[in-house]
Amino acid sequence: MWIAHWASVLPEAVALRSSQGDRTFADLNAQANRLVRLFRARGVGVDDGVALLCPNRPEFAEVYAATQRGGMRLTPVNWHLTADEAAYIVDDCEAKVLVADARFGDVARAVAGSCPRLEVLLATGGEVDGFEPYEQAVGGMDPGDVGDPVQGTTMLYTSGTTGRPKGVWRERSPLQAQTLFRLGEMFGYRSGEDVHLCTGPLYHAAPLVFSLSVPLAAGCGVVLMDGWDAEKTLRLVERWRVTHTHMVPTMFHRLLRLPEKVRCRFDLSSLRHVLHGAAPCPVPVKRRMIEWLGPVVYEYYAATEGLGTWVSSEEWLEKPGTVGRPPTPDHVRILDEDGRDLPPGEVGTVYLKAPPQGRFRYFKDDSKTERTYRDEWFTLGDQGYLDEDGWLFLTDRSAHLIISGGVNIYPAEVEAVLLEHPAVADVGVIGVADEEMGEKVVAVVQPAEGVEADDRLAAELVGFCRERIAHFKCPRLVVFDPDLPRRDNGKIYKEELRRRWRERLAGSGS
Repeated sequence: MWIAHWASVLPEAVALRSSQGDRTFADLNAQANRLVRLFRARGVGVDDGVALLCPNRPEFAEVYAATQRGGMRLTPVNWHLTADEAAYIVDDCEAKVLVADARFGDVARAVAGSCPRLEVLLATGGEVDGFEPYEQAVGGMDPGDVGDPVQGTTMLYTSGTTGRPKGVWRERSPLQAQTLFRLGEMFGYRSGEDVHLCTGPLYHAAPLVFSLSVPLAAGCGVVLMDGWDAEKTLRLVERWRVTHTHMVPTMFHRLLRLPEKVRCRFDLSSLRHVLHGAAPCPVPVKRRMIEWLGPVVYEYYAATEGLGTWVSSEEWLEKPGTVGRPPTPDHVRILDEDGRDLPPGEVGTVYLKAPPQGRFRYFKDDSKTERTYRDEWFTLGDQGYLDEDGWLFLTDRSAHLIISGGVNIYPAEVEAVLLEHPAVADVGVIGVADEEMGEKVVAVVQPAEGVEADDRLAAELVGFCRERIAHFKCPRLVVFDPDLPRRDNGKIYKEELRRRWRERLAGSGS
């Protein structure tokens, strides 16, 4: 609803720049109003679900703004997913609306055909059979401000240890908007002046919040990248005098790989805040980024479920490796297996205090929700410790989670696919350190009896996965082990598997 405010105060200021066209705040506000009226006319109201399968283009922001104004629940869908994976999310979130880009037309048609709750199908960027053209549907509606706006919400999906994605749901609350304004103040945004460069896909929680919601709420423009490229990033920073951006450590790696003469070619002096999170950043890499750009690099520890800690460049240089200090002393707790607080320096499970807008829950999974919480605090399953000064250090991510290029990958989902292959008797999927991606997905396969384990089979198993799940989840390496370590309860002993193969692969240079 803040878009309406800036449309009245800064109507001609550019809210969005993209290769598919620009939008002023007045344009964005008008489109949001049209969409709210369209949705209402089609029977879509408060707390109804809207699914969005769309790249970084202006329509993404328009749908987001409309659902925030109409009291609806928006679920952006990862457009790298297969049709079956996308359909699961669209059906599970109980969406009545699917807005899909023509670029993903095949997936969109398959999703529409398998999700009976869908009542409204809109296509952006071209034609999709069975979908109404977005511009045609929206164009006839009144662009004037909606007289009875209702704060909407978002429900993004994050994978669970079972391998099935779970929606992170919260009740609608005006505190959500207040949180965005507070973040804007924290990041030092200057309304009508500053510019944020959106480098990541908006279906992810961090870009959606830090690269769209917060700058727009602060009255600042957003430059949308539709696909990331290192040199192009520098070019856009110089071209639009970008002041803020958000990245993941993989992007840092690739920027630092550019020849020095390329990196020095561009004027980056406008940058004041380079935010990063989503994955651990190696100390040498972050130090090099600060040396290059100056003390403008800020790190956070957070997830779709809620915010955790924050650290500036100057603070990080005093505490290399920290992911930040909590906003209040009781915001982060380190607990042992019995739920007791651990003293400084001792490693345990990291718990974060629930956001002020209220506890989240995993949509349709109360048992997972309850396992995640201890009173007001929830955990992402990460291990770490607080030092004597209250700074948080992570020693490991959750027991099974793989973070590759800033994206969460859960081994159980990959394992389930590989176990369908007749040549696989057993399999354990682990993450192994990778200089560029942070971690790479490695499948440790126990071949079925009589099966020859060779490079041909390894390539076949990778192809088998790529036909069934999104490519970013698939193994980058398949290795063979005749006897996988298992616990007495039958579960693979992942710590032993990781230790065994990380050492071998590190020794081989793979």
